[in-house]
Amino acid sequence: MKTGENAIRTNKHIPLETERLDDRIIETIYKNAEQIAEKVVRKGTKKNDWDRKLDDILTSRWLAFPVMLLLLGIILWVTITGANYPSQVLAKFLFWGEEQLTALLLQAGSPEWLHGFLVLGVYRCLAWVISVMLPPIVIFFLFFTLLEDTGYLPRVAFNMDDFFRRAGCHGKQALTMCMGFGCNVAGVMSCRIIDSPREKLIAVLTNNFVPCNGRFPMLIVMAAVIAEEVSPEAYRSLAAAAIVGGIILTGVIAALTVSRILSRTVLKGIPSFFVLELPPYRKPLVGQVIVRSIFDKVLFALGRATVVAAPAGAAAWILANTAIGGTSILSHAAAFLDPLGRLMGVDGIILMAFILGLPANETVLPFMMMGYLSTGAMIEVEGLQALRNLLVEQNGWTWITALCVMLFSLLHYPCGTTLITIYKETRSFKWTFLAVLIPLGIACFTCLLIAQAAALLELV
Repeated sequence: MKTGENAIRTNKHIPLETERLDDRIIETIYKNAEQIAEKVVRKGTKKNDWDRKLDDILTSRWLAFPVMLLLLGIILWVTITGANYPSQVLAKFLFWGEEQLTALLLQAGSPEWLHGFLVLGVYRCLAWVISVMLPPIVIFFLFFTLLEDTGYLPRVAFNMDDFFRRAGCHGKQALTMCMGFGCNVAGVMSCRIIDSPREKLIAVLTNNFVPCNGRFPMLIVMAAVIAEEVSPEAYRSLAAAAIVGGIILTGVIAALTVSRILSRTVLKGIPSFFVLELPPYRKPLVGQVIVRSIFDKVLFALGRATVVAAPAGAAAWILANTAIGGTSILSHAAAFLDPLGRLMGVDGIILMAFILGLPANETVLPFMMMGYLSTGAMIEVEGLQALRNLLVEQNGWTWITALCVMLFSLLHYPCGTTLITIYKETRSFKWTFLAVLIPLGIACFTCLLIAQAAALLELV
């Protein structure tokens, strides 16, 4: 239902009679308003209804979801294809800077442990995070901001509204999930737009199933590993984009499923009535889009990752270079977790990397690499291809390993900053603990199921 250049959409499939009545009341009000407006408008005035024609396509029953999936696939394909070369260039530049820093420390006569701590620990972790994380984030959020500026994202929320209503939660949760793509902290904070405390809590507890910018580089690398093993070379970038798209849809399905379970058990209640006003389509301002995507999203994510990566790299170097009985603390911990990891299709080093990566998801991959190296220092990796070779050829990863890592990264507990935000929003240790326990349990069960099914079918 549309009024002028704006549109008011109401859900037509609500099972409750009271909400159907609310829908009919709202529909009648705006229909009468349209009739009055048409009488007042001067004759001969040309009505611009191109936005209505676009909505007939982008919010239609049959075309809305194919268009959404097509746009998502294009964005992911461009991100994956376009990120590899700048990642290589950035890695070469940053590791050239490492050589200069090493020469400076040697010239100053610094001890070996200080060089290891500062260069092989702190600096190299920063170089990893920046070179692997920055290019895909810049490309993805440039397109994401472009869709937001054109007015398409509210249409996504409208298209998803019925699914969230059927899951027993609020339609605005679709908007909070969109915010989660940038950062789950922002997604959790955006849940304030939901008036119902019950539905707000459901949105807070399930926002983590949307992959944030800290997890996208990991998902892209893992998708590249899978595509290299299961797809012909000419179609690997398309296959990787399809895999990442499938993982994102898996996260949405997980959010809807958990929301439904919560709304039927510990958070029972009736979904609130939701009327969504769709803004008119706008011609995007390219300069404004670039500024917003870079400064509002990319630099925020990069600054946060940098602040966390520096102490994380230092901590990882200390754990990898402090020995007990001739074996590093990191290796001891990984060996303890290895039996559980093998059952889940991964290994102890991967699980240890996720545990150490609690402060920020961006550090999981660097921790993982450090754990695989006996030298206790991170390897210099020039781009995604070299990283794939390191995982597959030197450490025996299969596509099942990469798939389990992807799913665990998607479904596991929120990062430390998001958990702090959840506590601030809920003021409850109980719900904060459940925000850890629920996704962790789902992640472990999903990986266990896939790994054992693959072993049973002899896929690995």
